[in-house]
Amino acid sequence: MGKMQDAPLFITGTGTGVGKTLLTALLAAWLRQNGVQVAALKPVCSGGRADAELLATALAGDLTLDEINPWHFRAPIAPVLAARREGMTVTRAQIVAHVRAMQRHFACVLIEGAGGLLSPIGENVDSRDLITALRAIPVIVAPNRLGVVNDLRLTLAALPFAARNRARVVLMDPETPDEATRGNAGLLGEYFDAARILGFPRVPAAADLARTLRRRRVRAALERLKLPIPSPGS
Repeated sequence: MGKMQDAPLFITGTGTGVGKTLLTALLAAWLRQNGVQVAALKPVCSGGRADAELLATALAGDLTLDEINPWHFRAPIAPVLAARREGMTVTRAQIVAHVRAMQRHFACVLIEGAGGLLSPIGENVDSRDLITALRAIPVIVAPNRLGVVNDLRLTLAALPFAARNRARVVLMDPETPDEATRGNAGLLGEYFDAARILGFPRVPAAADLARTLRRRRVRAALERLKLPIPSPGS
């Protein structure tokens, strides 16, 4: 049993379908390739387990699907509502306990939220609550398109001060860039530390992780995140 990681990485976003799972999976696979003992978790999901299954692929069997995703519900609606339909509840204490248990066995823990920062995950708990309870470093994922500066400013403003000062922003390139795509990072940099804003090349949702990680631009983008991760072999 190793030393508990001080600060897990919490991958959240400006909403659903913005690329959180893909980024988490790529991070996990990349860290694993570099010799870091990494766990990638999607503690709560609803409407299917495809996200957790992609994380399981990235981890190559290091965790079971139920360890990655201990709470899953059938209805494709907000997890808290899906859980209620099944007569179940998920609490902050339960999620935090699961993450802490993983931290005792892995040098680096990645946690993917469900939906956006303030989307209810369980009873009286959302991603912001978990970031606070775990003292996690937020990684905010957003599609690089018109309107994203507003979405990101709102998300950043909703974070506690300490978390906001450690947050990273990842702008995911869309399949079809619009006129705002090129200038969004610079405009956001007028309100948030430009050094913590990262553009990420487009990766198709169904992309093969190993093949994607062979792309130079993808590897370079992961390195530019400059996340406080353990050294290889940890």
